[in-house]
Order: sequence, then structure tokens, then C-alpha cells
Amino acid sequence: MKLRQLFALGVALAMFSACQKDDDKQITSLDSELEQVLKDASGGDGKSFYVLPFSNDFSKIPQDPRNPITQAKVDLGALLFHETGIGLSPKHASSMGTFSCASCHFASAGFQAGTHQGIADGGIGYGVNGEARRPSPEYNFSELDVQPIRTPSALNIAYQEAILWNGQFGAVGVNAGTEANWTAGTPKANNHLGYHGTETQAIAAQDVHRLKMNDTVCVNLNYRPLFDLAFPGSALDVRYGKENCGLAIAAYERIILANQAPFQLWLRGMSNAMSEEEKRGAVLFFGKANCASCHNGPNLANMEFHALGMKDLFETSESTYGANSQSCENKGRYCFTKNDADLYKFKVPQLYNLADSPFYGHGASFRSVREVVAYKNRGKKENLSVPDVQLAAEFKPLGLTETEIDDITAFIQRGLRDPNLMRYQPISVRSGQCFPNNDPQSRIDLGCN
Repeated sequence: MKLRQLFALGVALAMFSACQKDDDKQITSLDSELEQVLKDASGGDGKSFYVLPFSNDFSKIPQDPRNPITQAKVDLGALLFHETGIGLSPKHASSMGTFSCASCHFASAGFQAGTHQGIADGGIGYGVNGEARRPSPEYNFSELDVQPIRTPSALNIAYQEAILWNGQFGAVGVNAGTEANWTAGTPKANNHLGYHGTETQAIAAQDVHRLKMNDTVCVNLNYRPLFDLAFPGSALDVRYGKENCGLAIAAYERIILANQAPFQLWLRGMSNAMSEEEKRGAVLFFGKANCASCHNGPNLANMEFHALGMKDLFETSESTYGANSQSCENKGRYCFTKNDADLYKFKVPQLYNLADSPFYGHGASFRSVREVVAYKNRGKKENLSVPDVQLAAEFKPLGLTETEIDDITAFIQRGLRDPNLMRYQPISVRSGQCFPNNDPQSRIDLGCN
């Protein structure tokens, strides 16, 4: 079954659920209360303000006007995102063709990594859900393709103008006026291409993560016909290169939306899609707890940066690589802008499918959704390196009871979890190789080849 057929099936199921007979609905006072807090939190728009579009309704999905979403781009991008056959610039020949974009952003982990620190080139193994990924003994730790910060989710990325925890990728929105920081010779220089963050990151990531796409690779892996369909107006001398590869991947990433989560079904009219506990949690989330002051809109996020005093990745109990107390990434947005006002401020993350990978915060310092909710309820920083003056005004004691914390946790953990993200994963890629990883141990773990 092609990816587009999976999308159509998902849409049909969602529409069927939303169109139940009226007498099957069980509208309660809790539903009415939730509708009211949604109206208040959205400035009067109500439920429609939070609806994620269907993944094949391209006209309703935020996109870069220079990279309009088409089905041909999505089909190509879905394959390239998972294609281990383009992992062709490893540090050691033994890792040739063993990693992909999906090594650190795969469907079953909510398009995050399955570990506290994702490893692409230089990683081996997968386990059950990516939790067993570890360094290859052939690699020195300095050679691993890792980031000194928790891997952010690619889910619902269409609603982000700037990408990464510090928002360094993207030439528009919050990054307008930051041209002086688009340093030549660094990945940030890709901002000069003028694209939005999703496109810029997908282009830059190919060099950062040791992937390769050119005419020769295209021919060898039989991708030329798909590039021809996706970019028919592109000049032949650039059609099969890095930029169009990134644009196709970005088009695919933009349609990865958690639109089958229970909350989304409830928004579309399926009143029994969420439990009473989840509904109570949603009422608190958008009401008393005021989570929506930052986590608002269809992806329950915004393009702001805040300091919440969470610990950094090097402080976790697990082994980390390339992360230490001197890592610039520990300073958040400041690492990009060099503006003191941005010290220790990180981008507000989206909240869907957090339950699929048990690591939370930019430093993976929490191991459950409940721990994060309880931390925000306490309103007391855990990272003593963060000055109080930098902490967000919203980061203060919320006065929630243990039961209320449980209810909010239920809403985030279950109400916001789309159970069918595997619909976005292709059945196979053109190389015929395993994915998201293709090293010998991963092939064993994944049960392929």
C-alpha cells in the first residue's frame, strides 16, 4: 500500500468517527466546560482553533510559499527521510548506508529518538523502540553523529517557522533580523537560501548528518523518476541535488500531523473519544493551570523561547557523548543570537505523542509526562546555573492538587497521543535496505533482511 493510500485510509477513519449519529454522542457538562475554556484560551475562536488538518488537505497545512506541498514531493520525501541508502558520508566505512533522518526521528517514537540522545552515524542497534541504540566500538566518541541536546520531535513541525531548540534554522518570522548570525561555513548559512525553518533544516541536515544526494546517488538508488515528478520545472543540473532533496523531505515532514489523537477526534465531534479524566485534564490545561499561555494553537506550542530552569543533557544519569558543561547548546536561544536576553531560553515544544519516547526537556532530565507536569506545578528550577532573572514569568507555583496533576497528565499522555503514526512510514525504500537503521545489529533487532 502506498503512503498516499495510508493517508486516505486514515482520513476516512477519522471522518467516520467524527460523523457518528447524534444519539451515539454523550455530551456532558464536562464537554461544555471544555468547549468554554477552549473558547477563552483561543481568544474566541473555540474548537476550530485547535484542529489539525488532515494530512492530504495540503491547502490547510502551513507551508513555505517557495516549497508548495504536492503529493509527488510528499511521496519522494517520505522515502528519502527513511532512506539509509543515502547515509553515504560516515566517519568509518563500516557505517556506510546504515543511518537515515529517521534514525533519530521515527514514527513509533513519536518522530523523536527512542533514547535520551539520538545517534545516527556511528550508532548500532535498535532494540524494541530505539532504546538500545548505542555507539559502535569502531567509533571514538568524538566521531559520533550526536547532538549535545535532546532530539526534538518532527511531529507537527509545519507549525514551526524556526527549527531546533534554539530556533537557528529559518529565514523568516522570529529569525528576521538575525542575518548577522547566519555564519558562513556553518549550517546556519543555509538560512541565506531564504526558506522557512523546516526546509532550511532539511537542507542543512544532509551535511550535518552525513547524508548525500546527487545525480549519481539518484541513479544508483533509482530516485530520478521520483525527482522528475516532484520537481518538473527544476533545471536538470540541480534537480537531483541536496536542495531539492531537502525540499522533498520538508514537504513530507509538514504532513506528519497527529490528527488522529483522541483530542483531535473530540474537536471534530466525537465526544466519547476522550475519557472523563482526560477531559478534566484538558479543562485544567486550558483553564486553571494556564498551560495554554505557551502551549496553544493546533500543535499546542508557539514560536517563543522561555527559560524553565531544566537540567542539561550532560547531567543525565545515562552516558552522553559530545555534551558537557561547556556546550553552547546549554544556553538555549543565546547560542544562536548571542543576545544576553536569550540566555537559557528554549523554544516551546509541541505536546503530541510525548508518551512514545520517555525523555522530556531539552536535557532529557525527566522520565515521565507526570514528572514534567509536577515540575511546572512546583515552579522551582532544578538547574542552579540558570539565574532567576532569566526564568519565565509563567514559571511559578500553580497550586495544583495531586489529582489535578494526574488529570493533566492523562490529557497529555493519552488524549494527545495519535495511536496510528505508523501510517506515515513507508513499507520500503528504493534501496531495499532496512530503516530507520541498517547496521547488522539493527537488522537483527528490526527483523529485516
